[in-house]
Amino acid sequence: MPYVTVGQENTEPIQIYYEDHGQGTPVVLIHGYPLSGQSWEKIARPLRGSHRLITMDRRGFGKSSQPGGGYDYDTFTADFNILMETLDLKDAVLVGHSMGTGEITRYLGRYGSARVSAGVLLSPLAPFLLKTDDNPEGVDRSLFEGIKDTVVKDRPLWIKQFFDLFFNVKDTMGNRLSQEAWNAHWNVGITASPIATYDCVDSWLSDFRDDVGRIDVPMLVVQGTADNILPFESTGKRLPPLVKGLKLVALENAPHGIPWTHADECNAAIKEFMAG
Repeated sequence: MPYVTVGQENTEPIQIYYEDHGQGTPVVLIHGYPLSGQSWEKIARPLRGSHRLITMDRRGFGKSSQPGGGYDYDTFTADFNILMETLDLKDAVLVGHSMGTGEITRYLGRYGSARVSAGVLLSPLAPFLLKTDDNPEGVDRSLFEGIKDTVVKDRPLWIKQFFDLFFNVKDTMGNRLSQEAWNAHWNVGITASPIATYDCVDSWLSDFRDDVGRIDVPMLVVQGTADNILPFESTGKRLPPLVKGLKLVALENAPHGIPWTHADECNAAIKEFMAG
């Protein structure tokens, strides 16, 4: 299996698992919390045959190493930069969902766009999720402290609660979501590092406003207006004035987990964006 080494913890290398298939324009897919590269199957399928598809598992998740630290966006993005350089990707289209949009935003802000032609943010984390005096549109810190308390007390219960919100199960179960698909996502999420599952909550509060201001490639944002993980009003709706030429597609009443529940709509938006 392919890995890149991004660091060392005591006697063990820290390795990032990735898959690299096909030929053509590189499309790099970065998953959300607490999933892995497997979560992209409905988005990747229409791109097969005409693009080089690369998926990666963030440290702490999927088949990547589960070190005792480094669960912040500076480290996540440094890991991602090593992958980009190791594979020598050029003119890549970066596609992220949820937490994966953080790597894209921080990467473009810190490392620039020399290897990137465009970016797609599904259910984005930027610009800044935490409510502060200079960010009144954000979410109160107490919500995230409550999440961390639940992770500590009963992590399997938190994963269950998370995916119920992720999919808005009361609205999607039986039409856009099957019980088996929900189970499959839970089965991946529960294998994530307990440390990462907890520490990543703080990473959601990263301030991406400076990074957003440095983006200089075409960007597409797709988000559900009923996103119960990253509220649309606090995230995606705020991005168009901050990034020149950014295109926003709002999916009415769609949940956070749109790469599964609204894959057709996401794929149509991505196809149109990449064709342009």
